[in-house]
Amino acid sequence: MTTATMRKELIAYLEDADERKIKGLYSLLEDNIHDKASLDLTTEQLNFLNEERRKHLNGEGISYSLEESRELIRKRKAS
Repeated sequence: MTTATMRKELIAYLEDADERKIKGLYSLLEDNIHDKASLDLTTEQLNFLNEERRKHLNGEGISYSLEESRELIRKRKAS
């Protein structure tokens, strides 16, 4: 089973699960949900990502479609 399928099944389950099960699952995952260190990114890296996101949202950054990205990768591999 793919993680995408697992994610969909979990979301569907949570939509109908009773309160006791939701609270139980939440208590199992709570530390991971609130643990920002699990990203393992430095402040400098987070600042860089935030700046790139800001540029993208303001139309200032360079963005590529999936196909454009693949083509760039193919060209780099070929050279």
